Amino acid sequence: MLKGLALPTKCLIASTITCEYNSTVEFYWAPFLVESNSENLWKHSVKDRIIKPESIKNGGDDWKGVDFLIFNTYIWWTNTWNTKVLGSFDADPVEFDEIERPIAYGRAVKTWAKWVEANVDPKKTSVYFMSMSPNHYKSLDWNNPDGIKCAKETLPVMNMSTPPNIGTDYRLFSVVANVTQSMKVPVYYLNITTLSEYRKDAHTSLYTTRQGKLITPEQQADPLTYADCIHWCLPGLPDTWNELLYTHIISHS
Repeated sequence: MLKGLALPTKCLIASTITCEYNSTVEFYWAPFLVESNSENLWKHSVKDRIIKPESIKNGGDDWKGVDFLIFNTYIWWTNTWNTKVLGSFDADPVEFDEIERPIAYGRAVKTWAKWVEANVDPKKTSVYFMSMSPNHYKSLDWNNPDGIKCAKETLPVMNMSTPPNIGTDYRLFSVVANVTQSMKVPVYYLNITTLSEYRKDAHTSLYTTRQGKLITPEQQADPLTYADCIHWCLPGLPDTWNELLYTHIISHS
């Protein structure tokens, strides 16, 4: 039976014990996988997001000793083209270097890979890495010049002949693919990106919250500002991701 399922973030934000299945599901908050100044779940909207690409806070102690580990990191990397990195948050004033996003991402993923190889026993723990969850902000990407972001979209992208080009940074996809293929500990890279790119209709859009409150009718009337085209409706597309994950787990158990 499944004993533990840890989704890596630094801060435990939810833990569910399912007696019927004798399992515990834990969710952790670590938007960059490595140490950063954005690890406070409730106060992570900082002006300058800075990472320590060679450091995993507390050595990833909370991720150890479980049956399944599922990692992912993407959307927080897309705010800027470059990423601020430094050696320590203790220096005052904080000094940092600014490097290109794929380079910083690669350093972070390699640090994660070293942690996995040093701390995971593949005979006891299965490791998964979920690929990037895309967003849908430009309606021209799916040939809708009259659209505003993903607002009022009710159908997926119907042209199946060519994968949608919605600006997903596939350089980061390749980074994870190359690193996981070379690791000593087996890591299954679950590609949810391509199928999700078709689902312009699946975001929370104008049925969302801001700062913990449902947006108002006045805000809904301003989709350019308030439509959420990053997060997904539940039930919805993430259930498909879970089905893919479940299928792989069962087929290899």
